[in-house]
Amino acid sequence: MKECIFCKIVKGEERAYKIYEDDDVLAFLDIAPVSFGHTLIIPKDHYENIFEIKSEILQKVISAAKMLAEIYMKKLNCTGVNLVNANGKDAQQSVFHLHFHLIPRYPNDGIDLWFHRHQLKNKVNIDLDEVFRLLKS
Repeated sequence: MKECIFCKIVKGEERAYKIYEDDDVLAFLDIAPVSFGHTLIIPKDHYENIFEIKSEILQKVISAAKMLAEIYMKKLNCTGVNLVNANGKDAQQSVFHLHFHLIPRYPNDGIDLWFHRHQLKNKVNIDLDEVFRLLKS
C-alpha cells in the first residue's frame, strides 16, 4: 500500500514515536492523542481490517496490546485502558490499515466512549429474538 500512512511508518518513511516493535507488530504514539499515552498498535503487514488479517497475526497484535496495557498501568499510572478498533467506513474507520487504539484512562479524564447512552437518544428498538434467530441459523 503505497499511500498508507501506517505502511510508511513501518518502512521508516514517516516519523513515529515507536513504543514497541517486533517482527509482526508495531506500536507508536498517536499524533492526535485523546489521553496521556494514547497509542496505536498495528500489524506491520498491510491488512485493511479485521476481516482480512490472518488469525495468527491478530493474536500477536492483541498480545502486544495486553503487554503494553500492563506496562502503561505501571509506568503511566493509568487506572484503566480502552482498546478501541473500527472496521469499515460505517464503523468510522479512518485509516484503512488495521489498528487498535490503546487509550490509557485516568480518574475524571472526561473521555466518554460508552455507546449505550446513545441507544436512548436514538430510540433504537432491536428485536433480540430476531438477532438471535439470524445468528443461530
